[in-house]
Amino acid sequence: MNLLLNTHIVIWFITNDNKLSKKIKSHIENSDNKCFVSIASYWELSIKYALGRLNLNSTVEEIFNIIEKSGFDTLPITLNHLLQLSKLDHFHNDPFDRLIISQSIIENLHVVSSDSYFPSYKIQLIKE
Repeated sequence: MNLLLNTHIVIWFITNDNKLSKKIKSHIENSDNKCFVSIASYWELSIKYALGRLNLNSTVEEIFNIIEKSGFDTLPITLNHLLQLSKLDHFHNDPFDRLIISQSIIENLHVVSSDSYFPSYKIQLIKE
């Protein structure tokens, strides 16, 4: 299964946060699954770090390195993702989440998220 990890899931995984369920952790660690992190998540992390809203004991560069060393593939943003974004219903206004949802649709990926708005979209979702 190909998984697109929402930003909070990535953070919970790399910090071994108890908010990450054993079920989700096992999906991520399963070698039969391929995990992707959207470039939108890196963008979101950069912004939150710069605003002081990301409380980790690392620099943003160290966070990026940890994510990359976790074996996740980076999913770039393409024009097709942005075209899908322009067609997406407005159940949710977070631009990063909306882009991740659009990417999941175009790339046929299962989204891993605990976000309460995600089930409103017609996506393949793995919830906490």
